[in-house]
Amino acid sequence: MQENGPTEGQRRPTAVELSATSVTFGRGPTATPALAETNLSIPDGEFVALVGPSGCGKSTILRLVSNLVRPTTGVVIVGGREVAAKALRIGMAFQNPTMLPWLTIERNIMLPLKIVEPFRSEYRQKRKGEFRDKAHALLAQVGLKDFGNKYPWQLSGGMLQRANLCRALIHEPRMLLLDEPFGALDQFTKEELWSILQSLWLQHKPTVLLVTHDLREAGFLASRICVMSARPGRILDDSPVDFPRPRTIPMTFEPDFVALNQRLRELIVNARSNAPEAQEA
Repeated sequence: MQENGPTEGQRRPTAVELSATSVTFGRGPTATPALAETNLSIPDGEFVALVGPSGCGKSTILRLVSNLVRPTTGVVIVGGREVAAKALRIGMAFQNPTMLPWLTIERNIMLPLKIVEPFRSEYRQKRKGEFRDKAHALLAQVGLKDFGNKYPWQLSGGMLQRANLCRALIHEPRMLLLDEPFGALDQFTKEELWSILQSLWLQHKPTVLLVTHDLREAGFLASRICVMSARPGRILDDSPVDFPRPRTIPMTFEPDFVALNQRLRELIVNARSNAPEAQEA
């Protein structure tokens, strides 16, 4: 099964556009440049992974796209408008699921429907029917069919992260922002969730921006990988990942996949060694 791309002569609309975008935190002598001037264009429906040394600005790019951080220079366009216009519905998942402990898993997953239009206006009417059915359908997709009535403290970390993906997708976002969503999990649980996330992406095809330190994770999930330099971050390499889908865990041990991981690793090692802090040491 191959990824569905645009036919010849067609181009997908642009979901995200960073144009000469930089971020500096603070002012004066204590100012900290987090992101150097960066240009990045992501077509609708693409799965992009950001990798690089710690502190290189990967998460800053996610915060720019979600309007949690404002650019110091340049502009951020999301869905054809400046990010502040909130042109797209966005789903988000982080390393810690942050479920509300006093709500069941089902009700935690439905929270975005109480907040985001057009669902918010219909929530009271549909919460016990259509919206609950949406939550149950997503739970079934991630292997949690019978866990909707449980509470967060009754689930393992891997199960909570599955539920977290459901919550990020229930309001049908056109963009999914993932910041180290599987970083706290054991390797076997990670790999299981990679396959689940791949299946969800192939079915719903949101634009995905993934921040990860795991190079196998990036190669398994992404259709494109951007390698960033050390702080202040900039994109050093932007390359497609051409392995066919659906990808499998055994594929990640094949020579071509191992070669991709080694190439990414060398780029990151060089980025770290060329960092100002490394040169001053």
